[in-house]
Amino acid sequence: MAKFILSAFADEASPVLDEQLKALQEEGVSLIELRGVDGKNVSALTLEEAAVVKAKLDAAGIRLSALGSPYGKANLGEAFDEHLALFRHGLDICKVLDCKRIRMFSFYPAQGVSPEDSREEVLRRLRIMLEMAEEAGVQLVHENEKGIYGDDAARNADLLDTFGDRLGFAFDPANFVQCGVNTLEAYEQLHERITYMHIKDAFLSDGAVVCAGHGDGHVAEILRRLNAERDGEIILTVEPHLTVFDGLSALQDEELKHHESYPDSRTAFHAAVAALKDILTTI
Repeated sequence: MAKFILSAFADEASPVLDEQLKALQEEGVSLIELRGVDGKNVSALTLEEAAVVKAKLDAAGIRLSALGSPYGKANLGEAFDEHLALFRHGLDICKVLDCKRIRMFSFYPAQGVSPEDSREEVLRRLRIMLEMAEEAGVQLVHENEKGIYGDDAARNADLLDTFGDRLGFAFDPANFVQCGVNTLEAYEQLHERITYMHIKDAFLSDGAVVCAGHGDGHVAEILRRLNAERDGEIILTVEPHLTVFDGLSALQDEELKHHESYPDSRTAFHAAVAALKDILTTI
């Protein structure tokens, strides 16, 4: 039996860090996947700013589950050196924050180039990033984001088979749904490699994001299976995406559609956390 521990992208409750921490405390969530901080992406923090963030997290009793970074969310047609410099700074931020895990991606293919023809360059870049992260004592965890090389089950399996235990995996049901992937089939193929999960759901018909258990992502069934198959702790990171929040347009290009609307981001955040808790009470 698994021990599920909740984390969240609290920048979806508020762009202001102090309000994020308050929201986490009110929801009884003790972990944060840090992404947006007072209007800045975490990757843009200076080391001095990161030290201030660390002090606030400590004072609030909130620990980091991962750095919700944008690393690897770049086009293969763009130069790698600048992106690598940003990644190196991210590893320095992790040291200040005492963060041992970075969520990252496997790059968008260049225009007109297929994912299959992008494979070698993707592997080359990830290999360099893994070596740097390992030297810094940080685990890289790949997320199945729509449109990147590793957006379907087969190419995620390819990455995880290639790098073995060196590369973690953040299973996101909604992202698979938005790629037309059956999440139960993806789970069968990838369940042994799941490091942690992002919890959001979506409709196959139009990709609209909804609360966990309300869409076509089979979230409840996947969590039941994970609970039956795993022993020990596994983190479930709530990522609502239920209302537009500051900075979301910079995180994904596609237009968001909403079947479930809320008067403000804090209310939407509560709904997303409550939906997950409802599922967990049935397991």
